[in-house]
Amino acid sequence: MALIRSVRGFTPQIGKDCFLAENAVIIGDVVIGDGCSIWYNTVLRGDVNSIRVGNNVNIQDGTVIHTLFEKSVTEIGDNVSVGHNVTIHGACVKDYALIGMGSTLLDHAVVGEGAIVAAGSLVLANTVIEAGTVWGGVPAKFIKKVDPEQAKELNQKIAHNYKMYADWYKDETGTPVE
Repeated sequence: MALIRSVRGFTPQIGKDCFLAENAVIIGDVVIGDGCSIWYNTVLRGDVNSIRVGNNVNIQDGTVIHTLFEKSVTEIGDNVSVGHNVTIHGACVKDYALIGMGSTLLDHAVVGEGAIVAAGSLVLANTVIEAGTVWGGVPAKFIKKVDPEQAKELNQKIAHNYKMYADWYKDETGTPVE
């Protein structure tokens, strides 16, 4: 079972029909919506400020989400895919965005709806990534615009796939397999 721990009077709140990997760590002021999956070796550390995760979000293996004490919060919208080994520190990720594997998002960065952050990118503090764009590199820079409907469709497909993967970890009664 995932490690779910209260700290400073805050207890994580987990929505309905979520998959939490056995070694995921969810601490403090964290609210996770319905239908989410939090994968292996992922840490959501809401000890110093809040972390809010929307519905149908998949946060893949090795990701770390944190904030700055009294200065930043992390907000993740609906139908977002966060790739393996991502670091999100006090950033805002809007609905249907895709954060590529190994990327880092720093405090007060905003990733717009349906935007894509390429794998291995570093999104500096206070960067605003417009909706329907692709950014990449170190530091991340604008690469191109994408059709918002295509981006939304891509992320819905990824989110659907991760929902299917999470279901593989349940037994015939719908109970998560420990």
